[in-house]
Amino acid sequence: MRSIVLTIASLIALIPSVATALDPVVIEAQQRRIAVVKKVAPSVVCIFGKGGQGGGSGVLISPDGYALTNFHVTRGAGDFMKCGLNDGVLYDAVIVGIDPTGDVAVIRLLGREDFPVAPLGDSDKLKVGDWAYAMGNPFLLATDFQATVTYGIVSGLHRYQYPAGTILEYTDCIQIDTSINPGNSGGPLFNDNGELVGINGRGSFEKRGRVNSGAGYAISINQIKYFMDHLKSGRVVDHATLGATVTTGEDGSVIVDGILSMSEAFRRGVRQDDELVSFAGRPMRSVNQFKNVLGIYPKGWKVPLVYRREGETVTVYPRLRGLHRKSELTPKKKPAPKPKQPGPDGKKPEGKKPTPKLPIPVPGGPKPTPPPAKYKHMFVKKDGFANYYFNKVELDRVMKSVTALGDFSSVAGTWQLKGTVNTGDPFEFTLAQAAMGLTIGDRAFIQQVEDIQLEKEPPGTSGLLVAARQLKLMLTGGFKVASEIYYLGSEPLDGTGEVVDVVITVEGATQCRWYFSKDKPALVGFDTQVLEDSDDCEVRFQEFKEFEGRKLPSLFLVRSAGRDFLTFRLENVVLNPTPKATE
Repeated sequence: MRSIVLTIASLIALIPSVATALDPVVIEAQQRRIAVVKKVAPSVVCIFGKGGQGGGSGVLISPDGYALTNFHVTRGAGDFMKCGLNDGVLYDAVIVGIDPTGDVAVIRLLGREDFPVAPLGDSDKLKVGDWAYAMGNPFLLATDFQATVTYGIVSGLHRYQYPAGTILEYTDCIQIDTSINPGNSGGPLFNDNGELVGINGRGSFEKRGRVNSGAGYAISINQIKYFMDHLKSGRVVDHATLGATVTTGEDGSVIVDGILSMSEAFRRGVRQDDELVSFAGRPMRSVNQFKNVLGIYPKGWKVPLVYRREGETVTVYPRLRGLHRKSELTPKKKPAPKPKQPGPDGKKPEGKKPTPKLPIPVPGGPKPTPPPAKYKHMFVKKDGFANYYFNKVELDRVMKSVTALGDFSSVAGTWQLKGTVNTGDPFEFTLAQAAMGLTIGDRAFIQQVEDIQLEKEPPGTSGLLVAARQLKLMLTGGFKVASEIYYLGSEPLDGTGEVVDVVITVEGATQCRWYFSKDKPALVGFDTQVLEDSDDCEVRFQEFKEFEGRKLPSLFLVRSAGRDFLTFRLENVVLNPTPKATE
């Protein structure tokens, strides 16, 4: 009997799985894995909706409490929610911004300014077969706020999933075999270095039991980086479209199948049957690849596009259009119930009395308590915004670049700006209350404020006089009084330049995009669109100089439709006082 036991023991010792378990390399890998999980676990958020209605997972990305999650998690959890961390503390949190198309949302945890954060990685450096960790709150069972962790590999990259009955669209996403289940939504996907490379969102589940079948999908962190400042703006953000459809040619090339005549791509010269060579720096080899790349950009960005026609290759930088109508991004309100009609006896039927909805708490989880009164001011409703409060915060931050130029509020009267252009000709702007005028050499142009006509503008500018008036309004505070102004987010200047903060102003049909440096308080330029789907008048500031105790752009370039117009050097300024209000 003893010999048999020894024989079995010796056989077991030969089994590779047992033998390798004692291998120092395996032990070291296990210890490293444990260390990575321990390092990132404090940043993982367990989200519970008010009263236990909905919930999911998230991850902290800044010490002041900003965290990423899925849009569909916040839609179920509400404007205020409860968030637990593995320190055992339950925190209040408020919605900040949402991306219904990309299924991403930003929330902010409240009560601390030193939250633990996850370091952001580079999802473009991922390779198929890389290790991947998913952490979160599956089935909302992490009522002790200790997030679970699963371990697997990256199964595929640059996956595209078409919208299925909704506007939600997963583009350029990461496919993993790391197990995720309902409740993991919004939670982090980490690489083997503990860097955040994605937000887990979708899984392929068996219909019965909602059990993971081995295919999960995460939104890449690089896509989210493009939208990060847009989401922190408190808005309901939209994705981009080129305004063109593409198909695959006989030789496998990507061909423009149709294009909107009002799109900027059309105005930059793209036409049906042109071949798309590259888009946003990526070579185009399939329709799927085009949709993948297009889907990762916010509405309004400029990206490089290379197209080919009859052997000639052209590079343009069109501004991308919005993918959806505003009504598509705004949740539909339930219609009001119709009044009941009186019966034959003239009495209205009582009908079935509604059953009051009671909060259903998560067993052992947070109680359904309203947010503390001290946080109520941090949620402000406004059309087009998930939470207008945070837009005001970002706008106040960026607008310090304008106030740093000086106080112009007392000089909102007629402005006279004189100097020379790069051709040597003199120029003079006259910006009055009712009209704007410009002379360049012996040419004169004038616009009436109440009757803007593009044909009255200097040819090749698409609205220089209107743009000059918009600058005056910005500096004198005119947009705060009668027009719309909000913080948009950030984008690369002109498609390839420095990343700048963007503020939008709207006055009637005129819209401006104002660009502010992120490195220092500085206004670097602005674009003015006089009419919808018209080219912008682009102004880029190169120097500032002090005039009468206030700073104005003393050297600036004007261009439109990809072509330079003139460079203006400001030499003499007269700023008249603000007219007194009359009875």
